[in-house]
Amino acid sequence: MTSATPSDTEDEHVIAKGVDEEPVEANRRLFTGSSLALMSVAGALYAAFHMAALNGISIYEITGIRIPLLPAFPMETWNFRIVHVAGALILGFLMFGPRLTFPEKGQETPVLGYAAYVLMAPALFALGMAFSFAVEISNGVMWNGIDARIRFNETYYFGLPLIIATAGGIALSWFHRRERSGFSAPDVVLSVCAVAVATYLITIYGTLMRNSTGTPFAPIGISIAAVAGTALIMELTRRVAGMALVVIASIFLVYVFIGDKLPGFLNSPAITWQRFFSQVYTDAGILGPTTAVSSTYIILFIIFAAFLQASKVGDYFVNFAFAAAGRARGGPAKVAIFASGLMGMINGTSAGNVVSTGSLTIPLMKKVGYHRKTAGAVEAAASTGGQIMPPIMGAGAFIMAEITGIPYTDITIAAIIPAILYFVSVYFMVDFEAAKLGMRGMRSDELPKLAVMVRQVYLFFPILILIYALFMGYSVIRAGALATISAAVVSWLTPYRMGPRSIFKAFEIAGHMSIQIIAVCACAGIIVGVISLTGVGARFSALLLGLADTSQLLALFFAMCISILLGMGMPTTAAYAVAASVVAPGLVQLGIPQLTAHFFVFYFAVLSAITPPVALASYAAAGISGANPMETSVTSFKIGIAAFIVPFMFFYNSAILMDGTVVEIVRAAVTAVVGVFLLSSGVQGWFLGKSAVWFLRVGLVASALFMIEGGLVSDAIGLGIAAVVLAVQRVIHPKPGATVPVRGAD
Repeated sequence: MTSATPSDTEDEHVIAKGVDEEPVEANRRLFTGSSLALMSVAGALYAAFHMAALNGISIYEITGIRIPLLPAFPMETWNFRIVHVAGALILGFLMFGPRLTFPEKGQETPVLGYAAYVLMAPALFALGMAFSFAVEISNGVMWNGIDARIRFNETYYFGLPLIIATAGGIALSWFHRRERSGFSAPDVVLSVCAVAVATYLITIYGTLMRNSTGTPFAPIGISIAAVAGTALIMELTRRVAGMALVVIASIFLVYVFIGDKLPGFLNSPAITWQRFFSQVYTDAGILGPTTAVSSTYIILFIIFAAFLQASKVGDYFVNFAFAAAGRARGGPAKVAIFASGLMGMINGTSAGNVVSTGSLTIPLMKKVGYHRKTAGAVEAAASTGGQIMPPIMGAGAFIMAEITGIPYTDITIAAIIPAILYFVSVYFMVDFEAAKLGMRGMRSDELPKLAVMVRQVYLFFPILILIYALFMGYSVIRAGALATISAAVVSWLTPYRMGPRSIFKAFEIAGHMSIQIIAVCACAGIIVGVISLTGVGARFSALLLGLADTSQLLALFFAMCISILLGMGMPTTAAYAVAASVVAPGLVQLGIPQLTAHFFVFYFAVLSAITPPVALASYAAAGISGANPMETSVTSFKIGIAAFIVPFMFFYNSAILMDGTVVEIVRAAVTAVVGVFLLSSGVQGWFLGKSAVWFLRVGLVASALFMIEGGLVSDAIGLGIAAVVLAVQRVIHPKPGATVPVRGAD
């Protein structure tokens, strides 16, 4: 195998360049000079720390030199998660401003900056007290929540300064204006507060005090540190992911303290703030399943994605898709399905993937004749589908494995047929749209050369190595590490060889990319903590059981609505984590198998990204296409309509999730694909090369629903209805109403 030459990957063969480059958010600071160098090193060290910790690699093992201040690996689990969250908070506050705009030169507010530095005194004092507590404990002082001296010191020498610095820093940051290339003083204060919280919690949780959380023996400092930590997490989440998740988390936090006054299933026992916050920053909340996954699997695959980006493999994925599918009618839309699905699987966020690949595919879809709202909708639907594509599933598979205890490999195998059904349905939808509008594909001279792309097929090796390692029994962490190393090795067969500088850059990219998802997972942990500590999840399960007494289908429909509602405006991982805590236990109590129940809520949490009125992926696509955001979200909902039916198929036919004999699984897959084809034909009004009048479309949808149900009798009825529709169309030739196809981009 020979190395690719630059001519193989340049102008005449390539139309996708930089599609996997990290997007620059509107509120991200653009550092220069020494500030840029500092943040680059910080981001790279943060990501490299995780890679080393997860694989048990210490500096001593590499160099033979013992450095006492550096952590020993493997780290204690809680300490590792605390450092994981704290590092993201520090990087996040320094990198992301509190507003979407930055002032022009001369419009800064230096007075507020000076005021922020006054707050540095209590922040540093709180940090110093946390270290002093560590010294006392190491000298044998018995630390508990009963001793009056300890309570006084924790409350007034640690807690009060920390709360003053945290609250003041957040408030000042909203009004302080600093140029985009510089550090903001209030954000520096917040970073110090994050260090103080982490230092105190590691000190206290390093003793037996973690067993006292939620009891009178818990030191008051735990509760105060958790209040500050919760505020920091929610503020960073607001900056990097918007208000949706913050509002939901706030509602849940308010519920903790008013739940005893609410009627019906919302009523919960009275909980004091000390008891709640002493527990929420433990594995019952913030340090629980969501952070467990973000600190292991998610950041590992972010590093993997960063290595793919540094080696330009992402560009190859998109170019390969263009070479393979670009000539088909409506070619760019079909390219978007494959390329965005593949990139979205690794990317982890629907909206983020829309921004990266959509900047290329959406203009090309408009060029070949798709309406701009349709172009945006196709990209949104395809990018959202990446979240359900095995083996990575946008990190959703890892969270599901963590929450359910079901082996990761079982989850990825179960996801194969549903993912096929989703992408097949989207393919049919765009193909029928192209047929109705008489579109052409792209010309050969407009596309990368397939022969060149095939010669570089080895660039798929990192993905193949990942899959092979997982199914050979390697742990997810070890498989991810091997895939990451293979991405660097494969790059040496391309013009983009990864040396020390490129590897450093990949770690830097990973450190910066991880901030949003870590903040979101930590914030989702707050919600999970409220649900587990108040028992509202169990009461919601009882409500579902009551609905099931009336109709099991009604209970499933209600569960679908709640899953979508909880997921609106939230990234996939957070949406699923919350829905899994609220909805999935109720479905399990209905008698639905655990895997089926969790897939059900996972799918609808994912689909919230294309569900009106809050459809993040659709809105991101509309920003690129120039279409109306609401029209785009409605169209993406229509294109992804089959995905809203697939979860109900899990309930009626478990063979869709690979649960059954080979014959049952094959029959379920084939009939479901036929059903999806009929559904797409009915929705688009195009059946076997001809337009379909309204009553034939109704028949097609009805036949699709029978085929999707999964029984032998229902399949026979569905095929019978489809046969009648075909006979009417071919014999009677009913003519649809006059329509004017839109061929232009507008």
